[in-house]
Amino acid sequence: MSSLEEPLGFDKLPSMRTIDKIQRFSAGACRPKGDDMGMRNCWIEGRSCSTSNSCDEDYEEHTGEVFPWRRHVRDVSEGEAFNRRASSLSKNRMKFGHVCDSSYLPDHQYSSKCNERGIRGITNKFLKGIPKFVKIVEVGPRDGLQNEKNIVPTSVKVELIRRLVSSGLPVVEATSFVSPKWVPQLADAKDVMKAICNVEDARLPVLTPNLKGFEAAVAAGAKEVAVFASASESFSKSNINCSIEESLVRYRAVCHAAKELSVPVRGYVSCVVGCPVEGAIPPSIVAYVAKELYNMGCFEISLADTIGVGTPGTVVPMLEAVMAVVPAEKLAVHFHDTYGQSLPNILVSLQMGISIVDSSVAGLGGCPYAKGASGNVATEDVVYMLNGLGVKTNVDLGKLRLAADFISEHLGRQSGSKTAVALSRVTADASKI
Repeated sequence: MSSLEEPLGFDKLPSMRTIDKIQRFSAGACRPKGDDMGMRNCWIEGRSCSTSNSCDEDYEEHTGEVFPWRRHVRDVSEGEAFNRRASSLSKNRMKFGHVCDSSYLPDHQYSSKCNERGIRGITNKFLKGIPKFVKIVEVGPRDGLQNEKNIVPTSVKVELIRRLVSSGLPVVEATSFVSPKWVPQLADAKDVMKAICNVEDARLPVLTPNLKGFEAAVAAGAKEVAVFASASESFSKSNINCSIEESLVRYRAVCHAAKELSVPVRGYVSCVVGCPVEGAIPPSIVAYVAKELYNMGCFEISLADTIGVGTPGTVVPMLEAVMAVVPAEKLAVHFHDTYGQSLPNILVSLQMGISIVDSSVAGLGGCPYAKGASGNVATEDVVYMLNGLGVKTNVDLGKLRLAADFISEHLGRQSGSKTAVALSRVTADASKI
């Protein structure tokens, strides 16, 4: 029988005479070391004591008597078996710890009257790295609509852009000058640019895959462009029909031409965490491509989890690798929400110093060359989260919702934003009162 399956008998529980000794390892007496912050089980492990320098010594002295069942739970998650017994004991109002007035369960629960200073410290540490202002780059009109099967009229695209700009978004990616053969939805790029030439108060970049596309964009009135490389050889060949190195050669030519015309160039790196063909992508490759784009003159590098497979556990090492070669203030993150991980990924990115986030109104999006990729993270959800964190964006969530409602109604489906859906229900319920 494995340690996970072995029953924990009552003879293994601490005797009543040892409860006083357990007190010294309670939440009120001990706090975890820095590397254990958040685990909240320091008294089980006998870690550093905030009120005594002898906590570790006391632990060593009494380990055998106070924790006779320790060997039974070494293979399970952090005292899972004991948690069950402790929960049962708590019903009898047994109190672990001389500082707290209420019962304490060793896994997560702290009394509101204990450890307040420690909790405030954790909160400050958690929020310390988050920027006070985040620039949101809206990609809905381009990245959001490019995968739509039914052609969206030019007038609808233009109205969407105008509404997004009026909501306070500082950057709205308008369209893409790619071959209509490959992306029919954006065949009206020239007409879109003509219609928004008088739109102010926001930057309106366009995507250009090569020098020909750049020249067409500039001729149509584009004042800012973007190029896109991949960290996956397979995806690069399927998406832009060339290898990573060949794509970098193309973009050096674009950046050189843009520099002569004083046109800013943004760089994208796709598949920064995973590829639909190759699987996991090494962070070192992402860092290499990002550095090349930065060195050739891209003022900003957006790191895109194109198929949405990233989690904080895979995003962090990727960002660490890239931030070692490109300044954090020059980096943006671009997450698709295939597995519902976009907001956690954005949050951990903010904690690492990233202050630019790509998103798409109503969660529009997908990639025609990335099978299974769902929409981008919804701009409404990002703004709602940032508002809750006290981070400024200068975006009016109410106006943003109106823009989302506009395009969702035209597409004939519900918004992909959980925030928009929830707020709509609240509004509907309020109207019934």
